[in-house]
Amino acid sequence: MKISFFDEALLAFSKSERVGLALMRVAIAIVFMWIGALKFVPYEADSITPFVANSPALSFFYDHPQEYKQHLTHEGQLVPEQRAWQTQNNTYGLSRGLGVIEWITALLVLAYPISKKAGLLGAALTFGTTMITLSFLITTPEAWVPALGDAQHGFPYLSGAGRLVLKDTMMMAGAWIIGVDAARGILAEKFSKPRARNAVRNPNRQFAS
Repeated sequence: MKISFFDEALLAFSKSERVGLALMRVAIAIVFMWIGALKFVPYEADSITPFVANSPALSFFYDHPQEYKQHLTHEGQLVPEQRAWQTQNNTYGLSRGLGVIEWITALLVLAYPISKKAGLLGAALTFGTTMITLSFLITTPEAWVPALGDAQHGFPYLSGAGRLVLKDTMMMAGAWIIGVDAARGILAEKFSKPRARNAVRNPNRQFAS
């Protein structure tokens, strides 16, 4: 049976798993580095206030989480009074801390070629981060379209913020994939070293593959 060009292309594509894994790691790192860097900018810190203030896992980092609604601003808008309140609320301190964690996560993910264990830790941090982020869909009222007169509001009508959060399901899946790959790499290194040493000591001995 003659193999067509399309079949050959499919065969070549089917062998590109390592490329996909590398691209997944780079993509995750780009997201964490970019968003992590923005965590040091006030507008980004302000924008996550509703998520943090309503989160049981994070709200205790704010000094006045229950007051956040009256101090929200739009992206690109500067209101000195609100900026001052956000400073007193520890909004910027927490945001910078999150930015550092996101950069550490990105660097660990990218460290996979050097250290499989670092890559596994990066995958675990990515998975944990996305779990917390996706929990915002449950805890944050602003993740859903408010009831302002239109018939479409509340569940399942995601707001702009909610739609951004939902995309983290792909980050979670990617974290699982690169985590599995890192685990395989750790096991391969662990069990290949004794076999390599034995091969040097007993060059004529055959090992089962």
